[in-house]
Formats: sequence, structure tokens, C-alpha cells
Amino acid sequence: MTCAPIFIAEASSNHDRDLGRALAFVDAAADAGCDAVKFQLFKIDRMFAPEILSRSPKHRARAQWELPRAHLGPLADRCAQRGIQFSCTPFYLEAVIELLPYVDFYKIASYELLVTPLLEACAASHKPIVLSTGMATLEEIKTAALTLQRAGAADLTLLHCVSAYPTPAEEANLSAIAAIRDATGCKVGWSDHTRRPAVIERAVHRWGAAAVEFHLDLDGRGAEYATGHCWLPEEIAPVIARIRESLVADGTGFKGPQPSELDDREWRADPSDGMRPLLHMRKVWEPAA
Repeated sequence: MTCAPIFIAEASSNHDRDLGRALAFVDAAADAGCDAVKFQLFKIDRMFAPEILSRSPKHRARAQWELPRAHLGPLADRCAQRGIQFSCTPFYLEAVIELLPYVDFYKIASYELLVTPLLEACAASHKPIVLSTGMATLEEIKTAALTLQRAGAADLTLLHCVSAYPTPAEEANLSAIAAIRDATGCKVGWSDHTRRPAVIERAVHRWGAAAVEFHLDLDGRGAEYATGHCWLPEEIAPVIARIRESLVADGTGFKGPQPSELDDREWRADPSDGMRPLLHMRKVWEPAA
């Protein structure tokens, strides 16, 4: 039986540095049936090397995507009010400490998978960790997982991920979920960039994804929406609901009469004559008034 995955809505940089809009992401994620919402804490001058920033106005402009640290407390409070978890990705070492009072779990991005000090700092918090594995080889994933575990990460989830925005469905390579699970012994989920319901459902039902992360926008006006990998709330909500409903239908696997069919058992054909109901029912049955 497949267990229900946790659903994580990634707000990315679609909040536009506006606290009201950021809080609306928490509400939209909760209303869509998510278990968690995730933001990103980065500083452009700590993310990109000076050689890149000096030559690239495009990269310098991403300073407008930075999440203000002052938003962390209100976001964590709103998540608590709505009954979902708050997570954030640290992109520089000090961010791990800055996030510590607020996050329910750390999310480490694919691009930082090789940064051992960042992995170790997150693990030392002893909070749960989710690590995306886009672009990585299996050996790199195994090394990162072992680094995290040795540094104190007791609750680790790896996300199979394809770091293309958007990802063509034919490149999703969902069977890698099983390969990563077998190689590491960790829980493994799917970080979606396809924006295809069938891909998410396949990740859960066929490959047992333990978590599903997806990028969310509120209204198609977020900074990253035009790239084509962000879901809108009205698009993802029915996918989540459908998956949850179908998993409930799996049951326990024990074959026996279900509560809704118990009354009909007495109306089965009796083996003595092949007629309904069973003999003992015929003796006591009276039509309803």
C-alpha cells in the first residue's frame, strides 16, 4: 500500500518581496491541501560569484527576488495558524542559523548539493531535511546523504528532481526514485517542474514518492511564472485531492467484509438451494413497514 506523500508548495521568488503576497502563498497552499509551504532565503552577492555579477545585469536584478528576513516570523506564524509546516531553503551558511527559530524543516536546493559545510550545518540542527538532487549523479547523491546523516540528520528525504524549468515529461525519469531509494535507503520523493498532473500521479502511484514538491504562483504574475514550471492553486488543488482520494481507496490489504456491505451478507444465496437469503434469515425476515 502506498502511503500518502507530503505535498510541499514552493513559493520560489513569486512573492515579490511583499509580505501580504507572501502570506497569501501560505493561505493558498493550505487551501490547496498542502502539508507545507517553502520559501528561499538568499542574498544575490552570496549566491553568484563576483565575476558573474559584474558582467550580468540579469543576475544582479535578482536582488529584487530576495526574501526579507523580517518576513520569516510572520510567515512561520501564519503557517502555524493554518496548520501547515513552514520551510525555507538556506543558500548561504549564516542563513541556517537565521532560519533555525522558524522552520519546521530545512530544504536544500539541488544547486547546493555539493556544498558540504551547508549540508553539515543543516544536519547539525537535528531538524528534518529535504534535499533536491537535480543534475546530480547517484554517487554525488550517496555522498551528500551520507554527509547529512553523519552530521546528525535523522529524518532525511531526498527528492528526485530534473533541474530544467520546465522539465519535459519525457525527461522526468521517475524510475530514478526507486534507484535513489535503493542506493541510499532514504525516503525519496519528486520535485516537479513538469506541471503535468499525470507525472505527479505516476510519481506517487507507481514509484511511491514520499513527498511531492511543486512551484506555486498565485495569479500568473509572479516573477517565475512565465518560465512555465509554476502551478496555479486551482490547477494543483484537484491533483492533490485526487491523489489523496485514490490512496484512501487502497485500504489495508486485508480481505474481509467491509462495514458498508455487512448487512448484505445475510442476503447471499444459501448453499442448500441456491436461493436468497440464507435459510436463517428467511425464518425471521419481515418486510419493512
